[in-house]
Parts: sequence; structure tokens; C-alpha cells
Amino acid sequence: MLKLNKIQHVAIICSDYERSKHFYTGVLGLKVVREVYREERNSYKLDLEVGGQYQIELFSFPDPPARPSGPEATGLRHLAFEVDNIDEAIAHINENGVPAEPVRIDPTTGKRFTFFADPDGLPLELYEI
Repeated sequence: MLKLNKIQHVAIICSDYERSKHFYTGVLGLKVVREVYREERNSYKLDLEVGGQYQIELFSFPDPPARPSGPEATGLRHLAFEVDNIDEAIAHINENGVPAEPVRIDPTTGKRFTFFADPDGLPLELYEI
């Protein structure tokens, strides 16, 4: 049987690098591990740390096509972040101009969660532990 240890990273392509860099670092508070400009691809790659465990790779490419976010479609649905206090997390993103959907309860776990979007409409989730 294949033994997978953990998710090593998640890659996100953005349409406006500076706007998305500010969102993921300034609003969500992710730590920059490394930033590289790849001249041959006219592309940035920003490696971000989430809670000291998982890494997000934020890419910029010239004129990427838009991602369909709805209706539900085949493919990766969303990226979820675990938080200690969902009310505080929502207040923080709201203060930064990022609206969140109403909090819902996961019927299986009884945990509270909500969705919001990054600057390109990528669905993100806050999931309270």
C-alpha cells in the first residue's frame, strides 16, 4: 500500500500577483518562505508557510484563464484553513474587506465552518477545531 505522509504543498495561480501576495500575507498572515522571479516564464513563485506545516505555492503567469468557481464543478473544490476561533478569524478577514458566508455546522463533526474567497474567487474555508 502507498504510504502518503502529508500534503506537501498546494499550488495556486493568481491573476494579479501583488494583490494576491498582499491577500495571502497581509490579510491571512501567511509567512513568506521564499520568493523567486522566473524570468524565462515571466512568472513569480511565492512559497508560503501555514502554521509551520503546509506550504502554499502562489504562482503568477501572464494572462491565465479564469477559474470557474461555481456552480460546483469537477476538480479541487476549495482550500480549508483550520482556526482556533472562527468568530475572531471572520472578524479579521471582514476588517480587511473580505466577506465571509454565514457560519454553518458540519453535520458529521459538529464543527463550525465558513467560506470566503481569495482575490480571484478561489473558494477558501475556515474550519474551527
